[in-house]
Amino acid sequence: MILSGSLLAQESPTIPRAERVRISEGPEVPLVGGYLTVIRWTVDNPGGIPVHYGIVHYGTNPKTLSQTAKNPIRLNPYHSATVFRVNLYDLPPRTTYYYTVESQDSKGKSDGVTSPIKTFTTR
Repeated sequence: MILSGSLLAQESPTIPRAERVRISEGPEVPLVGGYLTVIRWTVDNPGGIPVHYGIVHYGTNPKTLSQTAKNPIRLNPYHSATVFRVNLYDLPPRTTYYYTVESQDSKGKSDGVTSPIKTFTTR
């Protein structure tokens, strides 16, 4: 019983949900490599439940972004912004990709923000 009580004490409280979430920086591609490509963007802290996911929809055709990658992050209630980073692995070299980003909480509720479609080319 003591163990379960201490685990509950470690859970983050729900953070007040932001009225409006917007992308304040990015999305950008700070790393394009043979094995790993990283897409990063910053949003106003969306609040709500503590765990959120950064999601990237991507593909080689801007009208068909059929591939998806996502990465979890724990919100910091003391920060006004959240930086999402999503890793894409083993993309073929010299290929242009189109992508858009979004974020949602761990229950699947959207934070209400989606980026315009952007591009990057692998090396």
